[in-house]
Amino acid sequence: MLCILYVTAAGTLLGIVGLLIERVLPATAARRWIWCAAIPTSVILPGLYRTHHPWSITGATAQQAAGLPIGPALRTASLTALDTGLWARVETWNPTINKLWLIASGVLIIWGLANAMRVSDVVSESRRRRRHSAGPEIIDGIPVLVTDQIGPATVGLWRSSVLIPRWVLALPRTQRQYVVRHEEEHRRAHDARLLFVASLPIILMPWNLALWWQLRRLCLAVEMDCDNRVVSALGDANAYGQLLFKVAEASSHGPRLQPAFIGGVGTLERRLTALLAPTPLRHIQRFLLPAAAIALLFVVLSMPHPVLEHGKHTHVTTMTVAKMTPPNAPTAGAINQQR
Repeated sequence: MLCILYVTAAGTLLGIVGLLIERVLPATAARRWIWCAAIPTSVILPGLYRTHHPWSITGATAQQAAGLPIGPALRTASLTALDTGLWARVETWNPTINKLWLIASGVLIIWGLANAMRVSDVVSESRRRRRHSAGPEIIDGIPVLVTDQIGPATVGLWRSSVLIPRWVLALPRTQRQYVVRHEEEHRRAHDARLLFVASLPIILMPWNLALWWQLRRLCLAVEMDCDNRVVSALGDANAYGQLLFKVAEASSHGPRLQPAFIGGVGTLERRLTALLAPTPLRHIQRFLLPAAAIALLFVVLSMPHPVLEHGKHTHVTTMTVAKMTPPNAPTAGAINQQR
């Protein structure tokens, strides 16, 4: 439980750092790299600090009981927060948490495999329809697979394919170019592979709400980067924004895939705002936001991993505190008797 709280707290702080950095960047700057750094850091840092930068609650309790300083940042900490009995009772929930953890991971794996099989069936059916042709259908110079419902989207890890639903073919040529070019940009950038790799830690830590949030921000950043590349290549951001609304309405009843022209649920408004009406930074924000990001990053990197020692480790800590305690210093029991 201690590990879960620490990992979630560290991931939340790193996510806030990512948001601050993202806010400072120009509207057309690439944003995916921020979350490509935040997600692995949120996964690796807690495990690294648990071994190389731990903080013992048992040791801190013993030091506080002996009247010894426990560090500048913890001198005002109360015995309630450092009560080993409280945390020991909390740790008894671990067996139940572990069972729920395994169940949640299993459900995610089954759900992922089911989606992969569904997409594989759609792709196979589309290719069977084109078996008399030498290759996939070409639309606006880009090879695509035409489906009955799924899409527009980009799928595939090793060999990505652009899925275009049949109703997109009826769009005016200019609008169709935007849709097809968007998915082709996803394919060129290997966004499907990136999101797949970034989602793997979720299977290992489904309880990590901060990681879910960071993954959602990565999906949004991938779509915003793709929007900027499409508008830069084809122009007319207003027409592109209107098309986003039109495609969202037409594909509202079909299954959603990522990366895709529509993107995740609830991201359309943010993408349009960033594309058509980005909020300019005030002069003071150009200095405050980077300073706040650096300060929070320093807090995360300085924050040790709390651990609850047991057995011989507790004995060693107690002996260490005893050696550090002056011979004439009153013990915790004597203090309680005097009270």
